[in-house]
Amino acid sequence: MLISDFLKDQHGHCDRLFAAAEQAVERGDWTQARQSSDAFIRDTLHHFQIEEEALFPALEQAMGHSQGPTQVMRMEHSDMRQLIEDLQQAIQQQDRNAFAGHCDTLMIMLQQHNAKEEQILYLMADRMLDDQAEQLIQQFSQQPSQDGTAA
Repeated sequence: MLISDFLKDQHGHCDRLFAAAEQAVERGDWTQARQSSDAFIRDTLHHFQIEEEALFPALEQAMGHSQGPTQVMRMEHSDMRQLIEDLQQAIQQQDRNAFAGHCDTLMIMLQQHNAKEEQILYLMADRMLDDQAEQLIQQFSQQPSQDGTAA
């Protein structure tokens, strides 16, 4: 398996959870919205963690520097973490309008971010880290999430 395939699959999984949360809010099903958004948040933050703790350091070592694409991705992760907190607060307050606004902003950021990763960064990883791919994918799969569970 390629690094890009593994990480693109995670993007798709998170996208489906995000869509489920949006649909639940549209129906006014706040219990399901909370469950879906909690799963989206957990898995998205875990994905960020995998990239920041395993992929980015490996790429930076291969490139010989930590400037450039990985630095940009870290900054975008930070921006999205703030939006995720805002989204979570809107769910907790059952505020449909705030949720919709945060959703729109987060969706645009995620789409742009994921496109850059999938079309540039992951392909770079496939090329530069080919000899480490199996080991990295195993590390991604075993990386405990912030709640202590593995991917």
